[in-house]
Amino acid sequence: MPKAEIMLWSRIRRKQIHGQRFRRQYSVESFVVDFYSPALKLAIEIDGDSHTDKTRNFDLERQSAIESYGISFLRFTNEDIYENLDGVVDVIYETIERLTEKG
Repeated sequence: MPKAEIMLWSRIRRKQIHGQRFRRQYSVESFVVDFYSPALKLAIEIDGDSHTDKTRNFDLERQSAIESYGISFLRFTNEDIYENLDGVVDVIYETIERLTEKG
């Protein structure tokens, strides 16, 4: 795993956020997402160095296809993780709260 994924994984694994389980490198049809909570139908992607302006359209089309299965989607950059990991975790926490309220 890239460093940013390792950093985030250390904060979301073992049900550390709201008691929700996440899996790494989870397949959704023909796509693989970085992290996924099956119970919440929540995908988390971290855009690293390979995600450039050239791949932006593909990333958005891929995200749209994944969302068409009723999956919520969060996207962060490596810089988000490196510079504000606590803020990223807060966004994930708030998203989980919102999704569990919809229940």
